[in-house]
Amino acid sequence: MPLGVVIRRTPGVTRWARHVWKAVAVLPGAPSANWKEMRRDGDAVEYHAATLTLELFRTDTEAYLQGLSSQAPAIYVVMRESDTENPLDVTLVTASPYEAQDYADTGEELVEKVPMPDGLVAWIRDFITLHHEDEVFVKRRRNKARVDQVQDGIGDARIRQTADVYRAPATRKGVLH
Repeated sequence: MPLGVVIRRTPGVTRWARHVWKAVAVLPGAPSANWKEMRRDGDAVEYHAATLTLELFRTDTEAYLQGLSSQAPAIYVVMRESDTENPLDVTLVTASPYEAQDYADTGEELVEKVPMPDGLVAWIRDFITLHHEDEVFVKRRRNKARVDQVQDGIGDARIRQTADVYRAPATRKGVLH
């Protein structure tokens, strides 16, 4: 599904940051755009910065379910500083909080949490209903073999004595024993 990303520019509060950029909304089904000004309110300006495709994967339904079960379901917008005339490159939109966390952990991208519109919540919920399969937890059983009785292969084979099989081999006159 195409999602338009709305980014708001407000004046910075320090002399080091002239502007503050923040993703504030997504527009489901939006046409393509490249930093088209949408609204101006004093010094605050909102742009339709980009339209990206929101892809859902059957293997990630657990993550989507986790995102929808939060108090305020959200779409995560991943942005990077731009080398072009645009202030930011919008690189990804995702409904997976796990994927968003992975991008946030690198520290190279800016990840913003944007409220998910109700229609998008219903669309993702339908996808989860269609594709989600609960994975049954299977506790791994230990092997009952007694491995504490035999000590074959422990230690260094170059050591002839059995008193201390864990010590490193000593060198005598440059020769290993």
